[in-house]
Amino acid sequence: MIVLKDILYKVPIEAVKGSTEVQINQIDFDSRKMSAGDVFVAIRGSLSDGHNYISKAIADGAVAVICDTLPEQIQEHITYVQVKDTNLALAFMAANFFGHPSKELKLVGITGTNGKTTIASLLYQMFGKAGYACGLLSTVKIMVNQTEYKATHTTPDSLTINKYLRMMADAGVTYCFMEVSSHGVHQKRTDALHFAGGVFTNLSHDHLDYHPTFAEYRDVKKSFFDHLPQTAFALTNLDDKNGSLMLQNTSAHKRTYALKTYADYRAQILESQMSGLLLKINDQEVWVRLIGTFNAYNLLAIYGTAIELGMEPLEALRLLSELESVSGRFQYIVSNQKITAIVDYAHTPDALENVLKTINDIRTNNEQLITLVGCGGDRDKTKRPMMAHIASSMSDKAIITSDNPRTEDPQAIIADMEKGVEAQNFKKTMSITDRKQAIQAACQLAQPGDIILIAGKGHETYQEIQGVRYDFDDMQIVTELLNQLQK
Repeated sequence: MIVLKDILYKVPIEAVKGSTEVQINQIDFDSRKMSAGDVFVAIRGSLSDGHNYISKAIADGAVAVICDTLPEQIQEHITYVQVKDTNLALAFMAANFFGHPSKELKLVGITGTNGKTTIASLLYQMFGKAGYACGLLSTVKIMVNQTEYKATHTTPDSLTINKYLRMMADAGVTYCFMEVSSHGVHQKRTDALHFAGGVFTNLSHDHLDYHPTFAEYRDVKKSFFDHLPQTAFALTNLDDKNGSLMLQNTSAHKRTYALKTYADYRAQILESQMSGLLLKINDQEVWVRLIGTFNAYNLLAIYGTAIELGMEPLEALRLLSELESVSGRFQYIVSNQKITAIVDYAHTPDALENVLKTINDIRTNNEQLITLVGCGGDRDKTKRPMMAHIASSMSDKAIITSDNPRTEDPQAIIADMEKGVEAQNFKKTMSITDRKQAIQAACQLAQPGDIILIAGKGHETYQEIQGVRYDFDDMQIVTELLNQLQK
């Protein structure tokens, strides 16, 4: 058993009622998970306020409560600790409870709008190929060495992060690569972690359903680098207009990468094909299996991170050449009829434009490019017309459909998207609400040699409609439909 005062180390405390010498069993912020001897942390969320469940948590066995406002009724034999910020308190308590596992391995955080999953996943793949025991905390999955666990958030809550980091440290993991979302930083989930390095990819239109302004979204990303220790490295994309801003106030060792400007890590695209890229990285040529300019940036960030972590440059280049694409990130198949179907997670205007630009740069223009895209419900509505505008203006045909409607009417989401289609693109754009029917339509429209891009969901294997998750895998469905066309 652990004493409460020991896990309150470094937590900014405003008041205490009761004894901090009480022994506690577990920490949780979900009152439904309370059991005898637990400590309950009352978190104010966007949908519910944990302070409303303090009485329930105590009734279910909580012996201590961490809150930012003391309840009116104070119960005897219960310890109440008032703190300024319960999110911050949870971050330190979780790190203390699990024995600060982030200090026992080298943790690298990757943040930015696009590229986080690819960079984190490929670093995990790369260092694994180099013979190291590695960990991964990503949107797609959590990996503790070779054991896979299901991921539910881009950046999990502080308890989950530290639980898995403890498992990694105990399993002998040397390096862990972690996606760091703006939500995670804003909610202090990463505050008590010790990072060996941070990587900034890029910044574009996203999450304005959560952040009131783009400036706040940018500044939250920047605050991640502001908190890096002097012992860490901060690697930023100088070609992004916000890249240099990320380094302004960091104490970490400042490093840069770029394709267009002078930087510590530089690359030039010598050849771009559907089968891969020929890159010149810091005057050394390397052939890689990934496609597109956006992946050239991702690979350059991976290379820079590897060097900053002590890998020899030639070894890093050799391993880059062996890397394979991440599930749902420009993942493609070619049918027997020579129809190419690409599934990509592109769910922001910038990401969709990058993917379409990549395809248009590689294609011969003798084939059709058919793009299928939707937008998620209960999320940033301002990007909906932008997504449809990009799809319809950069493709030969565009199909607007459902993504994860969640609690919204999918037809209303599509109507928002349609506002972005310009008059000259009306004839080549259609709307089909049912996503499977939309994919089927794309397959039927395609002729031998054509390219189908299915954007927005990528690696996801479900579609969320009115709170229910139904099985839905873009790659599986398009593969089956193309196979049926061949019969």
